[in-house]
Parts: sequence; structure tokens; C-alpha cells
Amino acid sequence: MKIVVINGPNLNMLGKREPGIYGSETLDAVNEWLAAEARALGAHLEFFRSNIEGEIVTAIQDADSYDGIILNAGAYTHYSIAIRDAIASVKTPVVEVHLSNVHAREEFRKKSMIAPVCAGTISGFGKASYKLALFGLIFLEKDSNSITIK
Repeated sequence: MKIVVINGPNLNMLGKREPGIYGSETLDAVNEWLAAEARALGAHLEFFRSNIEGEIVTAIQDADSYDGIILNAGAYTHYSIAIRDAIASVKTPVVEVHLSNVHAREEFRKKSMIAPVCAGTISGFGKASYKLALFGLIFLEKDSNSITIK
């Protein structure tokens, strides 16, 4: 199984930006940990990160050779119709991920533009949110776009 992990704006600031909310690990450390977890499950991960909305759209559109996408769109989650439309235009299943519990934060973070076109959404478990998304993609029943335990 081959999965691309796409991280959006400000994720490059992990470890520096609001560590009480996002933790003290860098994105590189999270990616290394997640890649090891994926290998243990027989999956291969590739990583992409950008602060630029259009580059994220292109990465989603170019992901047709992958079995799944783990997407932390950062703040774009809450207002990017372009990213929403990119997800809706591909057959590759997408799991939306957030490190923090967006529903326990500011009101504007509670609305996701992308959730309705994603296979699932995971938030609030820190870096483990990415691993939970990985599990979700591994156990995703491809024909029904729903999660089933195999």
C-alpha cells in the first residue's frame, strides 16, 4: 500500500508554534515516526508539504497512483473550496487529519470545508491522529468508501 501524506500551511513550524496545542516535535520527527509505523504495517509513505494552496491542490490531483491520502490542510481546512474540489475530483480516498481537537478550539475551526468529501476525519490525538488515519486507509473498503475491519 502506498500513501501520500500532505501537510499544509504552518505545519513546518511544528515544535516552535504553540507547543501547548501542537506539541514539541518537529514535522520531520513526526514524519520519521509515521514512516516507521507504516513500514511495520506493510505500507509505504511519501510526504509533501506546502504553505501554498495551489501546490496542495496539485498534489491531491497528482495522487492517482496512491492508495490513499492523509491530509492535514491546516487553516485551509476551514475555507478552501479549491482543496475541497480537488478532493472531490479524485478517486483516491482522503482522510482529513488535525493534531488538535478543532471542535474544542475557536468557533471558526469547527467548520471543515473538506470533511464532506473525505473518507473520514480524525482530530485531537496529536501525532497519533496521523497513525489513526493510516489505519483507516489500510482498512478502508475501496468499493464502498467506508471503513470495515478486515
